[in-house]
Amino acid sequence: MSSPTISQSPPAVLPDIKPARDRRNITLAVVLCAQLMIVLDMTVVNVALPSMATGLHLSATGLSWVLNAYTLTFGGLLLLGGRAGDVLGRRTTFMAGLALFTLASLAGGLATSSGMLLAARAVQGVGGAIAAPAVLATIVSSFPEGRERVRALGAFTAVAMGGASLGLVLGGIITQWASWRWVFFVNVPVGIAVIAVAPRLLARGQRLAVKLDLGGAFTSTGGMSALVYGFIHAASAGWANATTIASFAAAAVLLGLFLFIESRAQEPITPLWLLRDRSRAASYVTRLLLVGGMFGMFFFLTQFVQEVLGFSPLKAGLSFVPMTATLLLMSRLAPRLVPRFGAKPLMVAGLLPVVVGMGWLAQVSTSTTYWPGILVPMLLLGAGMGLAFVPLTMASLAGVPPQDSGAAASMVNVMQQVGGALGLAILVTIFGSARRSAAAHAVPGLTVLEQAKHALVHGMATAYYSAAIFDALAVLVVIAAIRMRTPRESAEVVPAE
Repeated sequence: MSSPTISQSPPAVLPDIKPARDRRNITLAVVLCAQLMIVLDMTVVNVALPSMATGLHLSATGLSWVLNAYTLTFGGLLLLGGRAGDVLGRRTTFMAGLALFTLASLAGGLATSSGMLLAARAVQGVGGAIAAPAVLATIVSSFPEGRERVRALGAFTAVAMGGASLGLVLGGIITQWASWRWVFFVNVPVGIAVIAVAPRLLARGQRLAVKLDLGGAFTSTGGMSALVYGFIHAASAGWANATTIASFAAAAVLLGLFLFIESRAQEPITPLWLLRDRSRAASYVTRLLLVGGMFGMFFFLTQFVQEVLGFSPLKAGLSFVPMTATLLLMSRLAPRLVPRFGAKPLMVAGLLPVVVGMGWLAQVSTSTTYWPGILVPMLLLGAGMGLAFVPLTMASLAGVPPQDSGAAASMVNVMQQVGGALGLAILVTIFGSARRSAAAHAVPGLTVLEQAKHALVHGMATAYYSAAIFDALAVLVVIAAIRMRTPRESAEVVPAE
């Protein structure tokens, strides 16, 4: 019965650790609205880029920095943002980050020059890096391990992974029906609404009575920024470029110093014990590989459907709806399957169709049609990702105490961000090399335009093949390194309401 359970719980802890079910669900909805905003802005601008280039006279380099400015600041500040939530209070950092993100979105929509737009995107990344770790940390601290946390992580996965593909859909719809400026404006009313209700619905949470690790903050921010910039620069200038090499060298030095400082700090920004657990470390590597392949898939597939299949921005966006719907559906189904089959078997069952789907995309040619050549592999990818990422997130957060949940959540976000940057840089490099090779060997009977399209598609197919290798490696990591028991036992101890 519920009353004995409640009477045995310490009154001072009950409001933060075990809030009423209704309050938890409303809290989940609020933080997931913010998470959706942050995730959408990683992909929603993709389809709108040509319109931005026309409206603000952006060069090809400037256009790439519409994406890179956000990626750089977001990835660089994630570790600091996660620990800041633990030290300063998650509600405070959540609201501050979201307010900054909302103001930057408004500035981006009002931009009258390329410089103003790029600055707004950079500030958006800062706000996202502050707010995003607080979302996952709030879920970890609000939902006890077991059935309820699995369900909450299923909703988080649906937003985190489905939001990326949903961004492509909304980007196409908004660009064709309204203006590229509304890609940014749509964040403003949502951000204002979430900020308005957050103080009433989000628990203040406990603050750690410690000083922020300034040495760790500086080296983590500098090292992550240099690492992400190195990947970004490698994608456009090549891996042997002097700036690329210098960026990676700086990242190695700064991140090495970061690890040295963290190993001796009393209250580190990233507790290194998070990496000592075999299953948790393996879950980070698996996420990095999967997200690397997925971001590359989005990047090339948006180009394929528009440049090869001739889809309009609206039709290109709508072409991702089946995958998005499948991913959302499987993300909601996965929490019911975890107690029955276990986390690890579910990861493997989800990753196998991802490998098959990416391998299918590697067969694309100039004669490939949307059905079945694009739609079927997209459905496989959506189903597999939706099934695998719920238990994968569980593995990343299992056994983490509430006071370190912000740091653990930031590591999940870091692996996702670095995986996207690394995967895209590698796949773009492979694509460029394969495309140039195909262009140098003319196919008899093809016109100049047909030869150019053939080279483009050959480069994409090679990139997809490489992404399939990423996914296959992820399967091997899960099989070899992750050890997780089914949460069936812990699910039974969830208190009745």
